[in-house]
Amino acid sequence: MSECKTAKRGRAWFEALTGKDGKMPDGPGSLMVAEAALGNEPAIFVGLAPDPNSRFPRARNAEVGLEEGFYGTRALRQVMAEDADKPVKRPIISVVDSICQAYGRREELVGIHIAAAAIIAAFAEARMAGHPVIALIVGRAVSGSFLTLCAQANHMIAFDDPEVLIHAMYQDAAARITKRTVEELNKLAEEIVPMAYDIRSFNKLGGLYRLMQVANPDAPCPQTLAEVKDALIQAIADARQSSRDDLFDRLETEGAKTYRAQSIKVRDMMIEQWNQA
Repeated sequence: MSECKTAKRGRAWFEALTGKDGKMPDGPGSLMVAEAALGNEPAIFVGLAPDPNSRFPRARNAEVGLEEGFYGTRALRQVMAEDADKPVKRPIISVVDSICQAYGRREELVGIHIAAAAIIAAFAEARMAGHPVIALIVGRAVSGSFLTLCAQANHMIAFDDPEVLIHAMYQDAAARITKRTVEELNKLAEEIVPMAYDIRSFNKLGGLYRLMQVANPDAPCPQTLAEVKDALIQAIADARQSSRDDLFDRLETEGAKTYRAQSIKVRDMMIEQWNQA
């Protein structure tokens, strides 16, 4: 797996945005959850950070593991329960810097797929219940970490930085699966946008709400922090005006219409056939 140079960004931005370490009394040291003011309202922030003392060795570098999935799910469902009768639901901000899901024998035996599915469902249900869910991607969001922490958000905001990565898998793994070299994959990426690994190419696909220029992604400064908070506030306001039941807005962007035209066509055909069944 590729070396992760941004492993500390998640904690740095979480603490800058909340002023708290986010540690749960009975949760894993990697999981951060805290309420903090954002604009004129309280918001819930969720994030992951490396935990060298994790009892699961495969989840010590900010991976989404069993505990991260299950305890994160519990935290999100508690927020939903607390806001169930409130007319305005608190926003949920996922601060994302996670290299992948936890790859381990124990994880597979106990059910990493269940832990991942649980937190994915919790984010989706929170969104559908009226909580604006925003993913702030400050580092990596690859494979299972993208699916669990980003995919169900109303909007995704990412830093325009070479170390920010959103993809299904790392290049070395993609090379092995496709029986090509990394150099060959890079050549193909020049023509096939979804195969590219830079964040600007991902933005072309229309998935991001905003791609932000950040002065120093590794060390939040007051000016940058204010800019990021403003972007989050705008995303929250827009999410409240958008559909909470689906994420089809991502397919309405100019980038999606240009670079995802065929997949959109296939989706439309599948929906038509489903409705006729």
